[in-house]
Amino acid sequence: MLVKLIREGLGRLIAGISVLTQGKPMARTEEQQADVNVACENLSLYQFQSCPFCVKVRRQIHKLNLPIELRDAKNNEQFRNELADVGGRIKAPCLRIEQEGKSQWMYESNDINAYLQQRFG
Repeated sequence: MLVKLIREGLGRLIAGISVLTQGKPMARTEEQQADVNVACENLSLYQFQSCPFCVKVRRQIHKLNLPIELRDAKNNEQFRNELADVGGRIKAPCLRIEQEGKSQWMYESNDINAYLQQRFG
């Protein structure tokens, strides 16, 4: 119980510092940003608010100026069940990529950040 409280407290501290220290998002023309916005409609990030690996991915999303839906899999039972039942496991962060009627579930923060950088960077 004490370890859980310490981990949660440190996670919140990391998340707070991250928000305070994040830089400006990538600038694009209106047309380019509109294309990115459409592409991001098929992406959603299942995440825990105070998870350091989720913070890492959220920083990348902010840096690349991506309007990706954030789904709180810790406090929202529907999102948690989707992550477990459809994605295969409850692990965050997880990027859900919808393409041609199929879902791809990407679980590792480094993989997610590399994918986002390659696709939108």
